[in-house]
Amino acid sequence: MWRSLITLGALAALVGQTPAAAQDTRPGVGVLSFENGGSYGLESEDYAAFEVGLQQMLITELAVNSELRLVDRNRIREILAEIDLGASGKVDANTAAQIGKIVGAKYMIMGGFIDWYSDFRFDARIVDVETSEIIQAKFVRGKREDMFEMVVELADQVTRGAELEPLSRNLMDQRKDIKLSEEAVRLYTKGLIYQDRGDNDRAVELFSQVARDFPEYTPAQEALRQIGG
Repeated sequence: MWRSLITLGALAALVGQTPAAAQDTRPGVGVLSFENGGSYGLESEDYAAFEVGLQQMLITELAVNSELRLVDRNRIREILAEIDLGASGKVDANTAAQIGKIVGAKYMIMGGFIDWYSDFRFDARIVDVETSEIIQAKFVRGKREDMFEMVVELADQVTRGAELEPLSRNLMDQRKDIKLSEEAVRLYTKGLIYQDRGDNDRAVELFSQVARDFPEYTPAQEALRQIGG
């Protein structure tokens, strides 16, 4: 852990805050990937995809709220690639807070999920970057086919748990009206993990399927634009 913190300190000195983060007075929120707490019912690749996919989906839902400034997932990935997390490879609250200081976040979100043959629980812990304390723990539970709805609900719980300005009722209703099937979530999250691995052809294929079948879910279209597909 000490090695991780020293590396983080050195990285912070090199990176610092970007001008955009320094000028934007909205509270910054960073979201770490979610840990699979021991899930059954799908292939291991599906659960590996959920780890980063739920991270990005929560970022997307929080970013709907214009009162918040969300840290880009790739920025956090770059920082994590530079640090040594020891044998466990897990990020604790202290390390999350150190990462939050580098990216100029006020809060960092970390947590995990457990899927027991479609009985799905999604947990999030809110870390105060200034104190390194976990100030709130939130969770949602339901059927795996309702994962998207659970992400929308958890985003609202996280926002309120951190005592930040919640999404307006109108926008919240709009998000709840989006119907995204379990298959679409699995395709989208797999697209993200293939993109992370550098397999853009496969990522484009998966994002394109989601964009075609679920055009109301614009993050898939945005992912295609980023890749150039």
